[in-house]
Amino acid sequence: MDTTPQPTDEEVFERFLDGDLDAYRTLIERYHDDLIRFLTRLVGDRVAADDIFQETFLQVHQSAHTFDTSRRFRPWLFTVAANKGRDWLRKRNRQRAVDLSAPIGGPDGTTSFVDLLEVDVPRPGEAMDAGERDAQVQQALQRLQPALREVLLLAYFQRLSYQQIADDLGIPLGTVKSRMHSAVAAFARAWQTVTRNGSTDE
Repeated sequence: MDTTPQPTDEEVFERFLDGDLDAYRTLIERYHDDLIRFLTRLVGDRVAADDIFQETFLQVHQSAHTFDTSRRFRPWLFTVAANKGRDWLRKRNRQRAVDLSAPIGGPDGTTSFVDLLEVDVPRPGEAMDAGERDAQVQQALQRLQPALREVLLLAYFQRLSYQQIADDLGIPLGTVKSRMHSAVAAFARAWQTVTRNGSTDE
């Protein structure tokens, strides 16, 4: 059994900078699922997410030599993807710290934002119920302003601190905290509206 440690993203990216196209394909394969989930949640359209995914890696290819290789690759990649997603939303004319695990409602009052996003990949035998809930999550997310949805999803998918999000998006720390507070509150209201008006929640 091969116990050789897998190279880090940064090591793979360095190989790509040296002209190794297989390294570029490795990065695409590593991030395909996570990035597609993130983009689908951000723009609310799976087909568009596929297109934006391709645009993101095209931008990575074109901007590779501008990336500071002393930094982590993942936050940079997701920031590029978020920018591409924001551009797509703009073209379509669509429109205080808070713990993402804080309760936002549900039958027992304990359902959290993180709980809802976790059902994005249902277990066998749960496809129907999970699919219905997943659609409700997306409906609730689409009710948020793009800037709020972006911060919420970046925090969830990247597990970054507020300071890191501020650095990546180029906005003040206070703005990140304010947007996060507003985003979680807005999502909670939207989720309650969607589940009240739609199918009965679990």
